[in-house]
Amino acid sequence: MDLAGALGEALRVGIGPQAAAYAVAAIGLNLHFGYTGLLNFGHVGFFLVGAYGAAITVDAGGSLWLGIGVGLLASVALALVLGVPTLRLRADYLAIVTIAVAEILRLVVRANAARPLTGGVFGIRAVAGSFYDLNPIPPGTYGALGLVFSHRSLWVIIAGWTLAGACTVVVWALVRSPWGRVLRAIREDEDAARSLGKNVFAYKLQSLVLGGALGALAGILLMINQQSVVPDTYLAVLTFYTYTVLILGGTGTTWGPIVGSIVFWFLTQLTESLLRQAVQSGSLGGLFDVQDLAALRFALVGLGLILLMVFRPQGIFGRRAELQLDAT
Repeated sequence: MDLAGALGEALRVGIGPQAAAYAVAAIGLNLHFGYTGLLNFGHVGFFLVGAYGAAITVDAGGSLWLGIGVGLLASVALALVLGVPTLRLRADYLAIVTIAVAEILRLVVRANAARPLTGGVFGIRAVAGSFYDLNPIPPGTYGALGLVFSHRSLWVIIAGWTLAGACTVVVWALVRSPWGRVLRAIREDEDAARSLGKNVFAYKLQSLVLGGALGALAGILLMINQQSVVPDTYLAVLTFYTYTVLILGGTGTTWGPIVGSIVFWFLTQLTESLLRQAVQSGSLGGLFDVQDLAALRFALVGLGLILLMVFRPQGIFGRRAELQLDAT
């Protein structure tokens, strides 16, 4: 078994563009769940509207930078549509509505009727050329010892982790401001915050909008990395991957989303690589074949999340108190 090769591939994925995108998404979800106590189970919907807002704009002849603005505006609109009717109700109503709306959006963009605009099941391709045109890195491959990236991938990695760092600093500043302290008060005891004269609904809506915009940025980053948007990419499992990243790093912490994303994708890829080698070598006695690896990985991620919630619910950096929210 090639352990060194598996570790190199796992590290490459752990610091790759996908990990950066999930770090940005988890920062937004941290604002929702970790700091405000909002149960958003449809975060992938913000991925979708951000990516499709940008892709449709580019496909219609606009610039990618205009498309990013359109994607962010679409995420704001989605947050308002979700938040206005539900945020005055119990937390579980938001959870139900968000997961349902995210799936409805996926079905809408893949429908034949939407094909002239969204490309239907085939999506939209070749939408990020202007981003790669700005690449200052000379063509070639860079790295050593199995940790090798093309100049295009390296450019996305630099941009992605720069974005993740900037989002972390912004959220860090916000949650330490008076506005952020109100969010924490709402999470701990919504009625107490309301009794002190705070407009709880307005603060929740602001948190939903800002965290949703970060989710849209994550979707745009994934779109740039993949150079396409395809509707069946945006499944509910992406939301729960993001929750796993957040809980692993530490809910309600500054660096938890970034560290959680790196560790999550490192372990996920390492597990997949070792399983593939074991299947190909026959070490598992023929119980699984290569086609079973995707399903097996899903099962292992679910098992890992269960064990994490049982033995270390606060994650790497978190505290148990950050998971105790007022859901009434």
